[in-house]
Amino acid sequence: MITLSKLTQSDITPLKAVQLAPEQVKFAATAEEFLADTVDTTHLHVIKWQGDVVGFFKLDVAYAEYYEFCPSDGVGLRSFALDSRQQGKGIGTKSVVALISYLRSQYSHYRYVYLTVNCQNPAAISCYLNAGFEDTLELYHGGAAGPQHIMRKQL
Repeated sequence: MITLSKLTQSDITPLKAVQLAPEQVKFAATAEEFLADTVDTTHLHVIKWQGDVVGFFKLDVAYAEYYEFCPSDGVGLRSFALDSRQQGKGIGTKSVVALISYLRSQYSHYRYVYLTVNCQNPAAISCYLNAGFEDTLELYHGGAAGPQHIMRKQL
């Protein structure tokens, strides 16, 4: 069973054990980088599979202030990462599907969730599409790792 929740003190040690494949680090933050984000408008969350921390993500409530493609009633999904040892089991897609329900209950004042995903990351693109995200067919060119698809989902 997938559960999503805000990061708590008890999640920190197991979160530090989350490993990304070397080729994925350029697309998402490492666990240490994720934990170093102390911006008030960035909310840190964990993904648990059968009670164990297997991934993490950030919700950026100021996303619309920095990205003109995001409307003011949109929240940004950033640094969505799943432990490399848990990939290929459907946990990623199930987590993204669970995210929509989570956002509807915990961030109900937003109408959309937006994200960018690197054009060179077909597994992530497929995961988001399979979970019901829409590719806007626009590209964001401001990322350090190259062009990114702009994707969204209505909540």
